[in-house]
Amino acid sequence: MKPKVISPLLPEVFQIKKLLRRLNLHTVCEEANCPNIGECFSKKTATFMIMGDICTRNCPYCNVSHGKPLPLDSQEPIKIAQAVKTLGLKYIVITSVDRDDLPDGGASHFAEVVYRIRELGEDIKVEVLIPDFRGDEKALKTVIKSKPDVINHNIETVKELYKKVRPQGKYERSLNLLKSIKNIDSSIKTKSGFMVGLGETFNQIYQLLRDLKDVDVDIITIGQYLQPSKSHLPVEKYYSDEEFETLKKIAIELGFKEVFSGKLVRSSYHAGEIYSKLTA
Repeated sequence: MKPKVISPLLPEVFQIKKLLRRLNLHTVCEEANCPNIGECFSKKTATFMIMGDICTRNCPYCNVSHGKPLPLDSQEPIKIAQAVKTLGLKYIVITSVDRDDLPDGGASHFAEVVYRIRELGEDIKVEVLIPDFRGDEKALKTVIKSKPDVINHNIETVKELYKKVRPQGKYERSLNLLKSIKNIDSSIKTKSGFMVGLGETFNQIYQLLRDLKDVDVDIITIGQYLQPSKSHLPVEKYYSDEEFETLKKIAIELGFKEVFSGKLVRSSYHAGEIYSKLTA
């Protein structure tokens, strides 16, 4: 199935934006200028971005604002649950900005959001897309204890480009986080994603896939990097549909359970569909 762009001007999109503004909630769909916002919003789905819209890190590929974040909204978990109920969502993705200013990186806030959604008493699946928590395993255990169905942590790019693309991140730290999830609770599905088009080589992508497989990641997403503005990293290469299909075949051959690869694929795009296929 090829991703397609649907106009962000549809009535359904305005309806969801109105609800988000009323509850003072953020979505990564809007903050990161995701190309799939029209399609996802028209289906009444969204990836909620908690803990504000200001990130403590400044990755040169990312369109999310960076600086000094505001204090946490203690009512945000309740507001998220309210939005989930109002929209009748069955699969929720919760992500966040990096909050290195908080002692646990925001792990307890993530957990509280999951608990509040579970209180709705319906068969709702929850996926969390978490930061690296600076390698704090105690923080990671806090999220795991809340029992999300999927824990996603994006590796984002190949090891060789980390200093350029993720200067405040560490490749090995992200791999260790993904490995720790399975070691602590093997029942939780793990997921990771990365971008292509930043100057990586084919061999580097292959090694990245090998590394993710070695830490037992279940689901992989691969998408094209798109430059948010002239001040962000430039696109070094636009991959063809055939190249994305080749990467998908390689990942499947390596043994990943689900692989979603394409130009407009993002980490939370069709997340519910991927989970359903994995658990069918």
